[in-house]
Amino acid sequence: QIQLTETGGGLVQAGGSLRLSCVSSVRTVNGMGWFRQAPGQERDCVAAIAWNNFTYYSDSVKGRFTISRDNAKNTVDLQMNSLKPEDTAVYYCGTHSTIALLRRGSALYWGQGIQVTVSS
Repeated sequence: QIQLTETGGGLVQAGGSLRLSCVSSVRTVNGMGWFRQAPGQERDCVAAIAWNNFTYYSDSVKGRFTISRDNAKNTVDLQMNSLKPEDTAVYYCGTHSTIALLRRGSALYWGQGIQVTVSS
C-alpha cells in the first residue's frame, strides 16, 4: 500500500504560478504522475515522470508546467506557470509501474486530490 499526499493548491489569478507537491509514504521506482479532473470531465494525466526522469506532458500544459521528482525524498512536484482559467480542477498525484500507463489516465494509487482555482 502506498499513500500519496498532495499539498500546494489554492486560488491564483490567471498568469500566476503555483507549485504542487506530492509525497509518497514509501520509496518507489514507479512512474509518478499528476492528473486533473474538472467538474463533469474525466480525470486526465497532465504530466508524468519515470524513475530515470523521463517525462511526459499533455499538449494542454506543455511549456507551462514542469514535473520533477526527488527520489531521495519520495516526492514529485508540479510547477505550474502561466496558469489559465481552464487549468481549474482538482489535481491528483498518482503512481503506476510505467508512465505509459499513467498517460492513459491509470494509476495504482491516488492521492486525495487538491483544488486549484485560476481566476480570470
